[in-house]
Amino acid sequence: MSKTSDKFNQGRLRSSNITVVISIALVLFLLGLFGLIVINAQSYADYVKEQLKLEVFFKDEYDPRAQDTELARQQEFIDSLKTQAFAKNVEYISKEKASEIAKRELGINESELFEQKIFPASAELTLHSNYVDSAKIDSIKRLIAKSPIVDEVKNDQQLMNDVYNKIDKIRFWLMILAGIFLVIVMILINNSIRLRIYAKRFSIKTMQLVGARRRFIIRPFLTQSAVLGLLGAILAILALSGLWYYFSTLVKLSWWNDDYYLLMAALIVIGVVIALISTGIATWRYLRLRTDQLY
Repeated sequence: MSKTSDKFNQGRLRSSNITVVISIALVLFLLGLFGLIVINAQSYADYVKEQLKLEVFFKDEYDPRAQDTELARQQEFIDSLKTQAFAKNVEYISKEKASEIAKRELGINESELFEQKIFPASAELTLHSNYVDSAKIDSIKRLIAKSPIVDEVKNDQQLMNDVYNKIDKIRFWLMILAGIFLVIVMILINNSIRLRIYAKRFSIKTMQLVGARRRFIIRPFLTQSAVLGLLGAILAILALSGLWYYFSTLVKLSWWNDDYYLLMAALIVIGVVIALISTGIATWRYLRLRTDQLY
């Protein structure tokens, strides 16, 4: 009879542990999914920033005999610009190409109505996203403008302001949602752990009645909860990895980002820490109750 009872209790314990692991994994999976959205929103913000370009206009050389020398100086300047830390890409636009772009934008097809080479040669500079802010752009513009062959450096200030306003709004709402979601995660994991501890409340009280110290009683529960939290986090990470790999392959996106290391570490820490805190609070609560209050 006792063996049957032991097997039944072991089965209930195993089932309870599996339920807790699955609950933690599901909750952390949803949190990780939100984390992927936040990380890729930042990647999208960086992509949008890199669409902002600086236009560097060269001084026009009217003497035909000096034009070859001028072209060589412009190419040398562009080569030096490419070596700068802020430069992601530099594209040279000749006078002929500038005229073609102007004709296309103005909808003019007749060559007779459009004088060739009336636009100066220029370069389009794409900056790395971490250099795209007002102060750094102004500093870069001043640096470029010091060159004797540069006539003017322009950027679309209004577009940059619009981009920053949109990015700030996205970040604000994502942070609000992240805070709300984290609170929900903490509540759900806490409830799962408390149900597990509730099922063992009589065992906890029995150990206390036979003289076991509170620290001795709590320690194995903390160890088990840490393991369960870790297992739940690992399951959530594996599920997230599979889902993201499938999705990124489907839409032809890069499936890996270095920030994913931080996301995985955060999921593990959240799973383990919340499980430990919830276990400690729930176990301590039952240790303080009288025997008749357990019912």
